[in-house]
Amino acid sequence: MMAVRKDEDGARRPLHGLERDAPATFVADRWRDREEFKGRVKEWARKLEVDAHSIYIRPMRRKWASCSTGGTLSFNDELLGMPKELGDYVIVHELLHFSVPNHGKLWKSLMRAHLGEYEKAEQRLRVGG
Repeated sequence: MMAVRKDEDGARRPLHGLERDAPATFVADRWRDREEFKGRVKEWARKLEVDAHSIYIRPMRRKWASCSTGGTLSFNDELLGMPKELGDYVIVHELLHFSVPNHGKLWKSLMRAHLGEYEKAEQRLRVGG
């Protein structure tokens, strides 16, 4: 059975990208707190089969997130005030770097497989959410 949603006009449309692949708690509003954000990181880590040892949310001047080979993930605290869709983009972006260290064709293919048209979220982050 295909996942669908009802549009404002009542039409049923298939779900794509973020709507389809995100963990079940996906909603398009803001994060309640740090724990909710960390919970989402853990959900995506399970889905992507990544062992994230430590998750930090802290001020970062130039990046939205970073990861280390030791399994540490750090996220910019400004993400907490942004739509969850953008947080999902940053989370998946970083988690995929545990298996693909660059932004080459494989990484882009995996991003598209999990988030659909991820470039829209990427562009929104470039202009500040």
